[in-house]
Amino acid sequence: MRRKLEAVLFLSLGALLGLGIAAFRSGMIGPVAQAQSPSKQADKQSGGIFSPPGTSDTGPVAPPPGEPTFKGRIGRTIGESTSDWPLQATAPKDAPNVLLIVLDDVGYAALGCYGSPVVKTPHLDKLAKNGLRYNNFHTTALCSPSRSCFLTGRNHHSNAMACITEGSTGYPGSYGRVPLANGLLSEMLTPFGWAAFAIGKWHLTPAEDMNLGANRKWWPLGRGFDRFYGFLGGEVDQWTPWLAYDNHFIKPPKTPEQGYHNVPDLVDKAKEFIADLKQVAPDRPFFMYFCPGACHAPHHAPKEWIAKYKGKFDAGWDDYREKALANQIALGICPAGTRLSPRDRDVPEWDKLGREEKELYARQMEVYAAYLSYVDHHIGELIAFLTEMGQLDNTLIITVSDNGASAEGGPHGSFNENLFFNNVPDSLKQNLKHLKRWGDPSTYPHYSWGWAWATNSPFRRWKREVTRGGTADLCIVHWPRGIKEKNAIRRQFTHATDLVPTVLDALHSKMPKSINGVVQNPLQGVSFAPTFASGKAKIPREAQYFEMFAQRALYVDGWRAYAPWEFGKQITAKDLANDKWMLFHIDEDFSESTDVAAKYPAKLEELKQLWWIQASKYKVLPLDGSGVERLATPRPQMSAPRNRYVYYPGTGEIESSNAVDIRSRSCTITADVEVPEDGAEGVLLAHGSSFGGYTFFVNKERKLQFSHNYVGLNEYKIISTEKIPAGKVTMRWQFSVTGPPNLAIGKGAPGTGKLFINGVQVGEGKIPVTCAIAYGLSGDGLCCGRDSLTPVSADYRGEYPFTGVIRRVVVETGNEGAPAPQPPMRD
Repeated sequence: MRRKLEAVLFLSLGALLGLGIAAFRSGMIGPVAQAQSPSKQADKQSGGIFSPPGTSDTGPVAPPPGEPTFKGRIGRTIGESTSDWPLQATAPKDAPNVLLIVLDDVGYAALGCYGSPVVKTPHLDKLAKNGLRYNNFHTTALCSPSRSCFLTGRNHHSNAMACITEGSTGYPGSYGRVPLANGLLSEMLTPFGWAAFAIGKWHLTPAEDMNLGANRKWWPLGRGFDRFYGFLGGEVDQWTPWLAYDNHFIKPPKTPEQGYHNVPDLVDKAKEFIADLKQVAPDRPFFMYFCPGACHAPHHAPKEWIAKYKGKFDAGWDDYREKALANQIALGICPAGTRLSPRDRDVPEWDKLGREEKELYARQMEVYAAYLSYVDHHIGELIAFLTEMGQLDNTLIITVSDNGASAEGGPHGSFNENLFFNNVPDSLKQNLKHLKRWGDPSTYPHYSWGWAWATNSPFRRWKREVTRGGTADLCIVHWPRGIKEKNAIRRQFTHATDLVPTVLDALHSKMPKSINGVVQNPLQGVSFAPTFASGKAKIPREAQYFEMFAQRALYVDGWRAYAPWEFGKQITAKDLANDKWMLFHIDEDFSESTDVAAKYPAKLEELKQLWWIQASKYKVLPLDGSGVERLATPRPQMSAPRNRYVYYPGTGEIESSNAVDIRSRSCTITADVEVPEDGAEGVLLAHGSSFGGYTFFVNKERKLQFSHNYVGLNEYKIISTEKIPAGKVTMRWQFSVTGPPNLAIGKGAPGTGKLFINGVQVGEGKIPVTCAIAYGLSGDGLCCGRDSLTPVSADYRGEYPFTGVIRRVVVETGNEGAPAPQPPMRD
């Protein structure tokens, strides 16, 4: 044994000496070699990163890929050796912070600094007064697509984001996952010393990945952000949001009754993240992606803020448009001589409306305006915090909206936006029932599309459409240390894809050739940083295409061609052959008031051909005109298809895309529980919210109950005739479909339901209509043993947890299958 030990020690010593000799020959052992300057070394490793003017030896440093090279000396003992630390990610001295503020569904004429005659936004106006406003900035006309452009510098179809993530389809331009080869700004900056924080709305994670069993690669922390606090989907109930913190879900810290609202919570977290960084590393810059989700529906605001606008919109949307344009011309946002675009065919004249209509629509805009002012106030709190910390002057702040104002409220507005997502028509009568409570936690409201048209002045139409009302958006740039001119207008055509190249340019940066080992696709936007110094700076760019729901447009050299298409109507080759395009000369007709297609047919044909060239280049095809039906598109799942699902109490909420799908299906829900001698009550299984869904529970009378909440309009209840007994109990709900669904008018399949306790039927009833497409997009998913966020049934409050013991809840589905849209027609 001793000889074996001696042999091992001898071999180990020989290996160490061999390593030492090899290292000595390679120069690792001996006098420490003169290291390259960090900036030069980082440049070699990264494939190109910036060196700010005057900082040739203090440029950013990035850790080398793989194992770092050791430049010290290794001897037999510490005394004979010299240490050398690997380079750490270090930004240049005095490198600026970057704050990207993304508003949501805020129209071109909604802010005071963009001409609103009524809405007060003093803090955003102050950023504009001390910075630059761009009057020709464009987005894609929809949330996820625009946000993918903001963060990658590539077009939305190149980002596989033709629609919102919930509307993804099985084509390269519409997978709903931004390719790793299209790195995000967070992934570009964090390797070189910036901290990266995402706050608020994300909406770049596929719905099927919004669960605790998912791969987190398409969550914010999977795409280069260090910290995240907000919501993964497209919208949330502002009073009771479904929140995520880093890589897990959390409950809101307070209730609406305790004064909770999502916006101030997000701002508090933004300040906390910045303070956490600066108190540890005062010189380390940050990139913050701040997205409050406002003013996307639901329009929720505190009642004292709503009261400030009482009566302010009684003159109506026609009056708003005229006054907004006059302000825009006076401010220089619109050129002198700009005319309002023609009256929209879908918006009635205000003066011809009835008294109740005017009262309802004015109230809707009062709530929206209060919501926007409330957000502006809290953005002001964030800006004040940066000022207090001495960070404002060296923070590049870019504020944009992700698209124009939204028409998803339809002609009457909606007390519950979930009606829109289920193709259920709104009515004046049902909205009037909620007039006095509009904007409070009992509503999930959206305004009439007349206000979307007005707040998009002077342009046509709205969100989802590639008119300028859908794509022309606000853009404010504020950076005291980097921009000398103040309160100035910039008129160059700019696009959502330009933000990343502009930020990189402002930071004297180049995009890395690879990120995490993935070779990067080229940027498709261009930098407008030269306009920071001069309003006459030229921005070299190719034509810019637009496409959304089969609507098409193309801008080039002051001309814009536009092909209308009806939202939700599928498009065919025959339709393309009979296309009626419009043409506008933006340089002479800023608002697109006059179609000049007949006057310049050759120019129109040129732009049409350019559109098809870009469509091929950027993965736009095939054209898909379908609308909300896309929400029902079957998508790949983590597990094989099954008709039996088992759920357990104490687990997290399951987003709808991953939960059992009982829409328009026969099904059974079976709960195995233990009931104490003194009885039990509470939720066994719930899916949805106060604005649509179903719940299986034991009510306060200790009776078994199933309720189906049809989009907040009706609650259909079936209650057992007997109370549940003590001991081990099996409770079952059985639903049998009795007719077909009708998606076109928002009606899911009707059916008959039966209740069973320990195998004995104890209740029966009919449910005449069910939710057809969605239980909502706010995150109220499926929960076992409780009802998260807002309650599905009016017969209980809060989460209403089950007070007995749930062993499991099993859901089994029939073979009817939830209806899915037909594939695009071929001819």
